Amino acid sequence: MKESDILRIFKYLKPYFPMVILVLLATFANAIGELLLPNLMSSIIDIGVTNGDTAYIISVGIKMLIVAFLSMLAMIVSSYFSSRVAMSFSRDLRRGVFLKVQSFTPQQTEKFGTASLLTRNTDDINQVQRVAIMGLRMLIRSPIMFIGGIMMAYRMNQKLSMILLVSMPIIAISIIVIGGKGFPLFKQIQKKTDKINLIFRERLTGLRIIRAFDKEDYEEERFNVANQDYVDTAIRVNTLIVTLLPLVSIVMNLTLVGVVYFAAKLINMDMMKVGELTAFIQYISQILFSLVMFSMMFVIVPSASASASRINEVLDEPVIKHKNELDTPKVANVHLEFNDVCFRYPGAENPAITGLSFTASAGDRVSIIGGTGSGKSTILKLIEGFYDVESGSIKYNGINIEDLDEEVFRDEIGFAPQRAFLFSGTIAENIRFGRDYITDEDVLEALKIAQGYDFVMSLDDGLKSHVAQGGNNFSGGQKQRLAIARAVAIKPKIYMFDDSFSALDYKTDRALRTALSDVTKDAITLIVAQRVATVVDSDKIIVLDEGHVAGIGTHEELMKSCDVYLDIVESQGYEKEVIA
Repeated sequence: MKESDILRIFKYLKPYFPMVILVLLATFANAIGELLLPNLMSSIIDIGVTNGDTAYIISVGIKMLIVAFLSMLAMIVSSYFSSRVAMSFSRDLRRGVFLKVQSFTPQQTEKFGTASLLTRNTDDINQVQRVAIMGLRMLIRSPIMFIGGIMMAYRMNQKLSMILLVSMPIIAISIIVIGGKGFPLFKQIQKKTDKINLIFRERLTGLRIIRAFDKEDYEEERFNVANQDYVDTAIRVNTLIVTLLPLVSIVMNLTLVGVVYFAAKLINMDMMKVGELTAFIQYISQILFSLVMFSMMFVIVPSASASASRINEVLDEPVIKHKNELDTPKVANVHLEFNDVCFRYPGAENPAITGLSFTASAGDRVSIIGGTGSGKSTILKLIEGFYDVESGSIKYNGINIEDLDEEVFRDEIGFAPQRAFLFSGTIAENIRFGRDYITDEDVLEALKIAQGYDFVMSLDDGLKSHVAQGGNNFSGGQKQRLAIARAVAIKPKIYMFDDSFSALDYKTDRALRTALSDVTKDAITLIVAQRVATVVDSDKIIVLDEGHVAGIGTHEELMKSCDVYLDIVESQGYEKEVIA
């Protein structure tokens, strides 16, 4: 951990600087008030009670009430605004991490892991938030109470104050030693929290697979091992904490015993008054209590520092942007060109795509077919800019896509993924997906094209029907049609369908492709598919075989010239179906 990690995180406090100053002033006033009260009480005992001066007792008592009220008011102000500052700070920090993760490439997301990113944006930020709340209150209060208490105690009795020279070093050394041992364990706890979240997330997302293979016991054992590992580390941390606090308490009580013992002798020698002893004990308690508060800060700061380090790792991750952010050229006839493109995934031995060249213009329907792992979906990822090519180039309207503004260029793309994913909300909200310019008429038209109109309109609430998380209240085919409608609704310049028709029957597949042909005359359509029936009427079919281009052409051309395509056709019995 870098020493400045937690300080760097607190840059998010800058917008709330006026409130921070108010908190510090209120805390200062509260501390001063509490330092004045023992001295006033001492005066009441030594002057008012000893001399039987009721008027003096009432007069000083009123002063004590005023000081106590103002001190309490200052404490309320400090608590309220410190909470507001800390909550606002954590909200902004959480938003900053979220926005940063939004800019991550797939490689960067994989580098941290989904479970770890969730922990960093929740539990880690909560740890830092807790330090912000306590820090704002203790940052000025503890030093004032500590220094002010020593000064007031020394003013009361110089000889008796010397007892602090024994107790304070013991407490300080204990805090430093135990805190130093605790920091590595706090970082381990956060990592083990990541592991628990990872296993739990896999358990939820892979529920059907786990049950299908009857592996509930195996998953339970995995979770128990990770959970117990977390518990063991947490026990070690808590052991350190429960060692520190009793140790401080013992030293504190022994100090008070020593104070009373020596003060009794001084009182017998008429070198100290009872009121002074009462005030002195309160000042000693304030001094030692400020050390206890400091020790608590020393316990939670290492945990927050470990969390701050993990948060900074996310915030410091470089934003991978293309060198030039040119606007997407507006032309009448859109054009896409792959020129000898080669690409391999990070860490992979073999390239995913090798020597791919093709062109597509407005109105063209280009389909990509091949075996599993042949690189079909990779082509779409390269177009979207999720990865940069290793060699060659991809040009859109004559400009390398690496030089285009990512956000502007992606607005030109309508994408339906291989695994249809829907967000919680309504059907209309899913199809619009944050694009307010899409009207209800546009939504209905997109549903008609995607062959989803009838089933949506058959629902009681129609477009306002609820969509559960992940679209789990719809079948696979229904989710695919809604995902296709989402891609169609924006009326893009490039339509990309990544095996998006796989859950559709042949009749629906054919009807959808026919409907698409009417709305894609001014756009490029790219279809990744497994079924020959889906690609047969394409203007151009790209056949991939383990990343290599086995052939490019129409269905008829490939049947004559491409053995790989012929094997795919024969394996699916497509020609026999056509003849039949």
